[in-house]
Amino acid sequence: MGARLLRLLKHRLWDEGDAQRALPEPVLERLRQRVAASETRHSGEIRICVEASLPLSYLWRQASARERALAMFGKLRVWDTEHNNGVLIYLLLVEHRIEIIADRGLTRRVGPEAWNALLARMRGAFRDGAFEAGLSQAVDEVGEMLAQHFPLRAGELNPNELPDEPALL
Repeated sequence: MGARLLRLLKHRLWDEGDAQRALPEPVLERLRQRVAASETRHSGEIRICVEASLPLSYLWRQASARERALAMFGKLRVWDTEHNNGVLIYLLLVEHRIEIIADRGLTRRVGPEAWNALLARMRGAFRDGAFEAGLSQAVDEVGEMLAQHFPLRAGELNPNELPDEPALL
């Protein structure tokens, strides 16, 4: 019971203002530009979602950051791409948790060891408070995976099915 109460209190102390301080507007714009640039090389879609803390309903049922990332994958419509190759990069600030959710088109082609290696590199950057560097690295590496497995043909354009701006909640 003590750990559950401590988690609840910790999450209630963090809000959107904390997320905005961790990733101010100029950083969000640079990340948006990085996603947009990446998507000129492949047909995939990359979304970044950063939350300061979990909603109360998730805390009451002791849900994990992974469960929330899966829910946000649906809510942000990352699953809704023509080639099933959307990827969500999710960061939960209060718990320093990072999750990457890839749609089935990409998960069929990229094994769990590649995702785990990427997560390990991101954790190092986030542990040092380098949120922009960690997210930029993730966008670059996910973009490379998408470019390898879903490249655009000469003259082909990515229709940009999802917004490039990070979702800050």
